[in-house]
Amino acid sequence: MKGLTRRAATAVIFVIVMMAGLFVGRMSFIFLFAVITTLCLWEFLNMVLHHDTRRDWIRIFLGVAFGLTPFVLAAGMHIATANNDRFVIFTSILFFPLLFLSFIYELFSGADKPFQNVAYVVLGMVYIGAPFSLLNFIAFNEDGFNVWPIFGILLLTWMNDTGAYLVGSLFGKTPLFPRISPKKTWEGTLGGMAVTFLVGYLFCAISGELNLFDWMVLALIVSVFGSFGDLIESMLKRSIGAKDSGTLLPGHGGVLDRFDAFIFVLPFAAAYLLSIR
Repeated sequence: MKGLTRRAATAVIFVIVMMAGLFVGRMSFIFLFAVITTLCLWEFLNMVLHHDTRRDWIRIFLGVAFGLTPFVLAAGMHIATANNDRFVIFTSILFFPLLFLSFIYELFSGADKPFQNVAYVVLGMVYIGAPFSLLNFIAFNEDGFNVWPIFGILLLTWMNDTGAYLVGSLFGKTPLFPRISPKKTWEGTLGGMAVTFLVGYLFCAISGELNLFDWMVLALIVSVFGSFGDLIESMLKRSIGAKDSGTLLPGHGGVLDRFDAFIFVLPFAAAYLLSIR
């Protein structure tokens, strides 16, 4: 009972923080997802890299800084004015020096597998930093700032996960991918997909954003690639023997656990949304 209460309290606080960050304004939006990106990178790098010595922690800090660069650059591009164009240029110039600083650091770190460490740092940017940077291209356009499409994608992703869990718990019998995630079933996956399409239909009617066809396409993207994202993070955790990506969200695991599906949805959702503008 205590665990359930803690889980519910965490969920309420999480939703409040997300809604505030999304809808207060564009700077709160940027700050919210900069923090989320940072935390996801921190958890990922803590899972895949050693963190026993001060040298290990320096490597992780370098990896977080490099992984965050695409998001900072994209955000800077979309809020740039005549006064901060230099900031965008400076951030762009920093991108490759940060990457090559990782190589130089490994030269002096004395690590047994230096190129493996560099590979994980680059992977953090590709797997986490780059997808989150796409949020800026969705939210900012020539008409200004519009967070509703992102809220819709988040909602669809959460509902897909919730629907899959509930339907799978009640009716799940056929394993979906037992080698990676034994508890996931085809029944749960299809149930989550049905819930996602229903929520997409309702959100279209309520929000007035995009049209029904677009939301059905996004629902399909979320159903397919959100499930892949969840499985891929499960594959990561299984490969290193971890149950959760972190402990920041009591009863829910880590931040990466909550955004694994969303991260994988973003490249495909962004590609679609930018193609129809």
